[in-house]
Amino acid sequence: MPAFDIEAHRGGRALFPENTLVSFAGALSMGVNTLELDIGVTRDGAIVVSHERGLNPDLALSPDGKYVTAPGTPLVQLSLAEVKQYDIGQIRPGSIYAAQFPDQRAAPGTKMPTLKELIDLVRRSGDEKVRLNIETKIDPNHPDESLPPDRFVAVLLDLLRVEKFESRVMVQSFDWRTLQLVQKLAPEIPTVYLTVQGGRDPTVFSDKASEWTAGFNPAEHGKSIPRTIKAAGGVIWSPYLRDLTPEAVTECHTLGLKVVVWTANQPADIARLIDMGVDGIISDRPDLLRQTAAEKGIALPAAHPVTP
Repeated sequence: MPAFDIEAHRGGRALFPENTLVSFAGALSMGVNTLELDIGVTRDGAIVVSHERGLNPDLALSPDGKYVTAPGTPLVQLSLAEVKQYDIGQIRPGSIYAAQFPDQRAAPGTKMPTLKELIDLVRRSGDEKVRLNIETKIDPNHPDESLPPDRFVAVLLDLLRVEKFESRVMVQSFDWRTLQLVQKLAPEIPTVYLTVQGGRDPTVFSDKASEWTAGFNPAEHGKSIPRTIKAAGGVIWSPYLRDLTPEAVTECHTLGLKVVVWTANQPADIARLIDMGVDGIISDRPDLLRQTAAEKGIALPAAHPVTP
């Protein structure tokens, strides 16, 4: 892991269609330390890059020119050939998502990539240092929408080993069962413990275990999330930016944990987090993250121009 980790969230979705070869090529061409992405597994065992566990109604345009209806078919119920029929290169007009990222450059005709295709793109770029931060999209409350954790992890590790790429990845998840399996089966791969503590859908609580935490209970570790992650064997904590305090950063560093925050897009937030001492930031705006990091005297990763 670099001294400071500049991560392009879903490839930089404020700039290009998320989790596509277009966005990842944009991030590589700009220069980032890490490509952050999400994966699912199709019915026929292909690993595809998708934030949603199913086809996203705000992104997936069917061959008949219509966006899919909510909630969208789970990827695990579709073959790779079926997934590849959908265009995910332009946000549904008038959606909340479209309003959130009005400057995203559409790329009509873009298909959902496989993880293998992304690894091939990285190799074509010539960037020998960039890493992948791979999130397993598993929800313990919706077990029917993905492979079970053991099969999911097995499929991922098999591909990474075939591609000889396991030394250039991290695996992250809100579902800590995934991370426990990676630690057991591939201890050389760093695990990143994702958390959100507030809002409508928290995954961790200071006073109890949750269905997300693989049996680990912060109440047994002084109500400390960092100490709980340390006990679970993690090496990186990745909290939502509004959940982080300077005291928590200090605690992590005392424990030997790195802190990589999601998702900071505003220069003021990015600067505040850098001043707080975080070890990396995941951003939808890697361009602004690079700019603010440079202003703080942080060395920037080299650009590796490549076309998707």
